[in-house]
Amino acid sequence: MELDPRTTAVVAVHCQGDIVGPTGAFADFFHQQVGERRIIDQIAALLAAAREAGAPVVYTRVAWKPDFSDLEVNSPLLGIVAQAGCLKDGSELAEIVEPLKPHGDDIVLTHQRVGAFADTDLDATLRDRGITTLLFAGVATNASVEGTARVASDLGYRTVIVEDACSAATPEAHEASINSLGLLAEITTVDEVRTALTEAVTGTPA
Repeated sequence: MELDPRTTAVVAVHCQGDIVGPTGAFADFFHQQVGERRIIDQIAALLAAAREAGAPVVYTRVAWKPDFSDLEVNSPLLGIVAQAGCLKDGSELAEIVEPLKPHGDDIVLTHQRVGAFADTDLDATLRDRGITTLLFAGVATNASVEGTARVASDLGYRTVIVEDACSAATPEAHEASINSLGLLAEITTVDEVRTALTEAVTGTPA
């Protein structure tokens, strides 16, 4: 795999306490696989490799006003948000978890739909920076990761899924999503990304 850090960004999807944390509203859905697949450590390693190479890091976080006046419940998933009363902007569990806390130069984009491109300036932000390749990681593979990645592909980005830095509610859901995304995106690993970025910076094999 070849990557140019100048035109490549890592997109960390929904690394928030309510979604990936042990006590969050979605812990019963996602936390077991987050733990078993070591997703926090894997994303941390991916972000470290990107920063070391000078590639931008983008966080997408989903959150709504405390009164949910901006929440449009048009899917079962968003119905769970309304029922649980979670992911309220300003609440601790709506923030990025501490081990993956954004650095000063990182981009943090808040959105209200399952995918991060809908009704946001994500596309314009990326194009302004000359980004043409997006590396996706986060939770859940078959929901917000896949939803955002599919739109990225339609918008013309080189779309890459870092498979071992993503998880879903079950291994089967994750695998099915990866198999589907393989038609639209490249599937890779944290180690392969790290190697490609190191080679791009040093000009020699890692």
